[in-house]
Formats: sequence, C-alpha cells, structure tokens
Amino acid sequence: MRPTTTTPVAEQPGADGTDGAAAGRWSARQWALLTVLAGNMLIDALEVSVSVVALPSVGQDLGADPVTLQWVMTGFATGFAAALLFGTRLVDRLGRRRVYLAAVSVFAAASLAGALADTMGLLVATRIVKGVCAALTAPTGLAIITGTFPEGPARNRAVSVYSLFGASGFSLGLVLSGLLTEASWRWTFAFPAPVAAVLLLAGLRLVPEQRGRTRADGGRPYELPTALGLAAALPALVYGIVNVPRHGWAAPGTLTAFGLAAVLTALVVARERRAEHPLLPPRVLARPALRRSAFGAAALNGSYLGLLFVVTFHLQTVLGWSPARTGLALLPAALPLALSTAYSGRLVQRFGAARLIGVGYLAPPLGYALYLRTPVPTRYATDVLPTLLLLGAAFVLCFAALHLQALAAAPEAEPGVASGVYQTAVQFGAVLMPALVAALMTAHRPGPGASAADTLAAYHPALLLITTVGLAGLAVSATAFLPRRTSRPDAP
Repeated sequence: MRPTTTTPVAEQPGADGTDGAAAGRWSARQWALLTVLAGNMLIDALEVSVSVVALPSVGQDLGADPVTLQWVMTGFATGFAAALLFGTRLVDRLGRRRVYLAAVSVFAAASLAGALADTMGLLVATRIVKGVCAALTAPTGLAIITGTFPEGPARNRAVSVYSLFGASGFSLGLVLSGLLTEASWRWTFAFPAPVAAVLLLAGLRLVPEQRGRTRADGGRPYELPTALGLAAALPALVYGIVNVPRHGWAAPGTLTAFGLAAVLTALVVARERRAEHPLLPPRVLARPALRRSAFGAAALNGSYLGLLFVVTFHLQTVLGWSPARTGLALLPAALPLALSTAYSGRLVQRFGAARLIGVGYLAPPLGYALYLRTPVPTRYATDVLPTLLLLGAAFVLCFAALHLQALAAAPEAEPGVASGVYQTAVQFGAVLMPALVAALMTAHRPGPGASAADTLAAYHPALLLITTVGLAGLAVSATAFLPRRTSRPDAP
C-alpha cells in the first residue's frame, strides 16, 4: 500500500478557504501548482517500491544479508509512521509552505546521500529521513490542494490527479528500479534527487503562503514526547526482531531492544492519556470500524510487502533473473490499482466499503497459499503470476474501501485525525512484516551450495507467516458482517 494520505474524491473534506478560480476552468498557475504537488506525491509513493528490486544488488555490493537489507525497506516506513501524526501538528504551527518546501529540500539531499552511501548504516539513515519527509509532504500537499481549489468539481479533479500520481508511483518505482539497477543500484536511490530539486525550485514560486497558528490562535501543542517515543520504539522493536536469528532470544542485545520498545510504548500510552490534545485521541481509537480498517490495512500492506520481499529474492537469487526483468514481473501486483484509482470511489459508493473489503480480502490468503506450493523449476506464468494477480485484485477492491471505512467511522469534524491514525497503522504493517519475513528467511537460510529446491523450501516459514497475517486480515474484515452488540449511534 502506498504512502499516501489522499482520500477518494467523494470523501474530501471542505477547505477553510480558497484562493483559486471558480469551479470549472483552472488558471495556468493552478495547473503548475498541481503539477508540482502531484510530482512530489509521485516520488514519495515510488520510494516504497524502488528499494524492493534493488535489494539483492545492494546486498552483494555492501555485503549485507536479508535481515540487514530489510532495513532499507522498513527504514522509509519507520520514518513515515513515526512522523505522520506529529507532522500534522508541525504544519498547523509552522504553516504549509514552510514545512512543505523544507521537507522537499531535505528529501533531495537525503536521496543524494543515499546514492553515495558506502555503508548500510548511512543508507538506512537516509531512508528514515526520506520517510519523515514523505510524512510531511504527502498530507501537506493535499491540504494545499484543498486550500487552493474551490470545493466542487475543480477540487475533485485536482484530488483525482493527485491520487492517481500517488497510486501510480509504486508501479513506476518497480520499473525504474529494475532498469536503473541494471547500471547500478545507486542510480535507484539517486534519481529522485534532481526531480525533487526541480520541484523545489518550482514550489518556491508556486506554493502559496499560509501563516502557521500559534497557541493563542488555537494551534495545538506539538506533543513532541509522543513523536519521539514512537520514533525510537519502532526501530528498537525491529532491531529486536532481526537480532533473534543472529544471536537468539536470550541475547543481551535482543532483550535490551525488546525491553526498550516496551518501555517507550508504555511511556507513549501514559503520555497520551494525560495529554490535553493527544496525537491518538481515545474517542477516535474507540471506533470499532476505524480499528477494523486500520488492522485490515496494516495486514494487507504488511503481507503484501513481505511477499514482494520473498519474490524478489526468489526471482533474482534462485532463478537468476535480472533486476529489470524482476521489476516488470512484479507489475501485475501493482499496476491494477494505478489503473483503477479513478473509479475506486464509485465502486465504494455502489457496493459499500464492507462488501468490497470482505470480497477483496479473500484474494491475498489464496494467493499466498498458491505461492507456498511453488515447484522447482518455477514457471512464472503458472507459479508466480496467479499470486501477483490476486494481490492486484485485492488492492483494487480494498485500497479505497478501507480508507473510506476509516473516515466514515471518524467522530464529527475529525476525519483528518482518523486518516492519520489509519495511515500510521498502514506504515506499521510496512515496518513489522518485512522485518519478520527477513528474520525467518535468515533463520532458515540453507548453507553454501544449497540447491534451488532447498533455497525455496527455506522461504516456506516466511510464506506461512505471510499467509497467516493475510488470514488474520480476512477474519477481522469479516467481523463487519457480525450482528452489533450495541445500538449506540456513535459506534459505527
């Protein structure tokens, strides 16, 4: 699932004010502004996928195994998850233009630094920084659109374009990563730098001014302790997970990492309960439909990325495929969503979010189960493609429906908070599942000279975990059809 906080057109909240022309014909400046915002959304979204195909090449060059390489994927999601809720407060206090342009600047610099990295530590650090930047630019870009384009057809079209670029970014990232990795994996991480630089120069002229709100104006406090706690707890948890196959559960490093993650999580919970304006308001978290959507999206996104992790190593290290061929081979799991984005809102309106989610969630566990029986030798058309097509169908049906279900469950006047909670859960799935999958792949890795059959069999524990998570998502989505135990109107 893509790192975007956009919502389907029919569900966009109204803006406080607009400075654009009347609905209908856009001015040249509005077109130019939308191009800049959509372009940035595109590079934010493709950052999720550009690392997938390049991982084996990065490992060969920097001497890293799968359990270390997963940090390249989870680093971006960690930064995104840790900063998303905090970022909305930052934008509220400092202003959209200031935060947006600063984040694009840092994103460009981090892209260049990642391309030049000669150690895994530096590469992962740049990925975390880019995740933080994406957590600031994605929702801020949408806020700029709602403040610039008048409510109605003009804004709906603008949001549609913005959403389309976000959904297309993942597919484009797979293709570009495969092609660029043929030359060097470093080009995969370098190419967003000049694009972001161009967008920054254009944004300096086009992004409108917006004064941040002070506490006297009603601006809420930053809640920096909560943000820092989340930012530290996530890496600690991932470190503990990936340390297990190397040193065991009882190793001091493992116990310290898990203990630190638990203590930080407890401190965050305690702080949120006492905070006057918490980042995770209990009244929002109390909504069953929101919790159901958040868990379902986390399970779908996490199992999806976990499978792509396995498939990438399967195709490149077992079958000997090139990065370019691998990137194209993964497209059937990503391209259907990009092609259907413009119609996703209509699907939800016609069939209902719960029905689409219930039907769509049947596909991932079936696809994962099919991949478990992949034989040696492996044929792409019969052994890999069916799983990828099922995942593509699941995202077409579930992607917008899950988000809309979460927004519909939000307390009145708080759809932005509900969306932030939902998107944070999505990124949690992207952090935890690749780490768990990589740990299992490392723990069961065969010795040197192992046959293709032995290597493929070593992936089975990871695939079993992926399948289990997919089934858990299906089970949770099915609870939407159970009879309600309460008739309270505020518990959707």
